[in-house]
Amino acid sequence: MTAGLEHTWVAHYAEGVPAEIDPPIGSLVDLLTEAVATYGPRPALEFFGAEVTYSELGRRVELAAEGLRLLGVRAGDRVALVLPNCPEHIVAFYAVLRLGAVVVEHNPLYTPTEMAHQFGDHGATVAVAWDKVAGAVTQLPDLQHRVQHVVAVDITASMPWAKRVALRLPVRRAREMRAQLTAPSTGTTPWSDLLAHGPLDPSVPGPSVEDLAAIQYTSGTTGHPKGAMLSHGNLLANAAQGRAWVPGMRPGQEVVYAVLPMFHAYGLTLCLTFAMSTGARLVLFPKFDVDLVLAAAKKHPPTFLPAVPPIYQRLATAARERGVDLTATRFAISGAMALPRETLELWEDVTGGLLVEGYGLTETSPVAIGNPIGSERRPGAVGVPFPSTDIRVVDPDDPTRDRPVGERGELLIRGPQVFGGYWGKPEETSAALLDGGWFRTGDIVVVDADGFVSVVDRIKELIITGGFNVMPSEVEAVVRTVPGVTDAAVVGLPRPDGSEDVVAVVTTEPGAEVDVEDVRARCRSDLAAYKVPRRVLVVDELPRSQIGKVLRKQVRDSLIGG
Repeated sequence: MTAGLEHTWVAHYAEGVPAEIDPPIGSLVDLLTEAVATYGPRPALEFFGAEVTYSELGRRVELAAEGLRLLGVRAGDRVALVLPNCPEHIVAFYAVLRLGAVVVEHNPLYTPTEMAHQFGDHGATVAVAWDKVAGAVTQLPDLQHRVQHVVAVDITASMPWAKRVALRLPVRRAREMRAQLTAPSTGTTPWSDLLAHGPLDPSVPGPSVEDLAAIQYTSGTTGHPKGAMLSHGNLLANAAQGRAWVPGMRPGQEVVYAVLPMFHAYGLTLCLTFAMSTGARLVLFPKFDVDLVLAAAKKHPPTFLPAVPPIYQRLATAARERGVDLTATRFAISGAMALPRETLELWEDVTGGLLVEGYGLTETSPVAIGNPIGSERRPGAVGVPFPSTDIRVVDPDDPTRDRPVGERGELLIRGPQVFGGYWGKPEETSAALLDGGWFRTGDIVVVDADGFVSVVDRIKELIITGGFNVMPSEVEAVVRTVPGVTDAAVVGLPRPDGSEDVVAVVTTEPGAEVDVEDVRARCRSDLAAYKVPRRVLVVDELPRSQIGKVLRKQVRDSLIGG
């Protein structure tokens, strides 16, 4: 333990927040079962105005679990979810877990190339996918183990009929949906078939606290994204830490807005587990859209809103301009990127509620540090360790050596929410998880004597744009395939909203003329939209180390300074 940091932060917790949480028991399935028993007739989900009660949610989970069992899913199997936020996402998540199987979340906007790597890594043979991409999942290239069953989900089927009409779909298509006759993508099974076989036999054993619940892919320092293994205990612990952190939460009465994608670790915990454990009404949005959110707020305004700074900025600005009342929003927790003070002040002025910053990583399920909910918060810092969480600040080159309080160093985290390792990557796991259960975050921080953490740099060189992580090497590999490009450095340049722009700096062959739009077009074909460089700059040469490695930090510093 870093000298001077013997849990000094506990004195700054909000009143009623415990220093420790009880060790998690049971599983996430038990969490849902308890919520169903406690809040049965209350609304669990809302999607474009259509509601699903906790009792109905529990029933659908048992039906979907039986459907997946009949497709061959067994305990320990990986099942891929390739879905936007929608009721089927919640049902599929818990149905997979009910069988003791493992959820693998995927961004449905990923290209086939990006998705193929992840499927090849985790080896799922069953997938539940948005019908817009289900056909692509059945045809992913270069997989050793082919996907055998793809369940296609038409998310419009969960919308009220009036909303489907409002989407201005062709009359014939609307009639087909109304009659539930929507043709599935070629080679897929419609979601409705999954629910057509009756509920799962109660004698089928469920998972335990130690079992693997989810594999969440996260960008690493080098190479391809790695699958972080999160157990039921990890995710239960983080949900319990979140409940403990927010005094004044009203079980069965909160309204939580799911504007964060649930395939992201932040959205998974705050929406799929935390909200369910509190008996909240979870209002689902397939993507963040200011108009949709403000329209929903007129009927059931959010009381708790987890998001990222650009979302708070846009919502507060639009609400003020349009006269939409957001004063019901008592609590908001910002993560994934730095929270600008001006965003914080605008949000609190518009809502009258609290907006505090937190910190975490996929490997910590994801939240490990947060600002206290109350007067002890410190804007500019990411906060103090959660209950049952320890931190150290160490020499990045020798993590056995602790840094003194107030000095920069790499942040290490230990707690019940820390993951069990990377799927199929023992060497990377050994490098990230040290003796004693300490996880190396790769972030450079300063911690003061009170235990408040401020992030000052990143070892990882990840780019954070709109709350998503972009791995520079992944984008660089695509940029280098453009004819005429000899090398590339991809960096993130800061934006006023706390996010970053992806910028590619390239060198070219002598005499070659590279069209920057060709570079962006190639990236669009192989990468998700948020990874496509906003700008492409051509330079004569890139700064390199003595061994020839491109020095991204120097590239970034020169662009910021220039």
